[in-house]
Amino acid sequence: MSPIVNADDIAGLLKRDKTFVKIKIQYGLPPNFLRPQGFVTLSRIILEQQVSLQSANAHFNKLNDYLSSFSPKEILQLTDDEMRHCQISRQKAKYLKALSTAILEKRIKLEELSNLSALDVRTELKKNKGIGDWTADIYLMFCLQAKDIFPIGDVAVLSTVRELTSAQTRDSILALSENWKPHRSLATYFLWHYYLKKRNRELVM
Repeated sequence: MSPIVNADDIAGLLKRDKTFVKIKIQYGLPPNFLRPQGFVTLSRIILEQQVSLQSANAHFNKLNDYLSSFSPKEILQLTDDEMRHCQISRQKAKYLKALSTAILEKRIKLEELSNLSALDVRTELKKNKGIGDWTADIYLMFCLQAKDIFPIGDVAVLSTVRELTSAQTRDSILALSENWKPHRSLATYFLWHYYLKKRNRELVM
């Protein structure tokens, strides 16, 4: 598994779109956003759906501190009240329990996803309640270092593209991203890097 952020791919992307040259000049190169594969990270990404990074991190830490070990078995033992105590919404509690059940019943084997194509990984992940394209995209990029993923549902990515380019609609942004193939994940890392640095934020990995 080679990293998304590497010299050869960076050189190619900078030649294809000067937007990334501007980002590099202003904020430098993006880090290689990398998280370990597995249940803990996928649970964390679920908690990050549609909330701020700060809120998601706080909720994850509270849940993690409450558990003796962050495992499917322990998640399934939590009551609704315990989930609420950890600031986990009812909907996300259902998602975490659904994922935990699928893992224990061996309907999904996260340790085997690295052997599959990006399309097949997406298909396997989306079989689980609460996992859609955005969650699959983030897992593919962060955990599996898939090279050509563009998370069109990511608010930070859309905001940055609209700020830095003439593409404003979803369709025009998707069309623009075609120019970044086969390194759309790297392009996304640049866009996140710009978004975070401009706001003086860090992505908790």
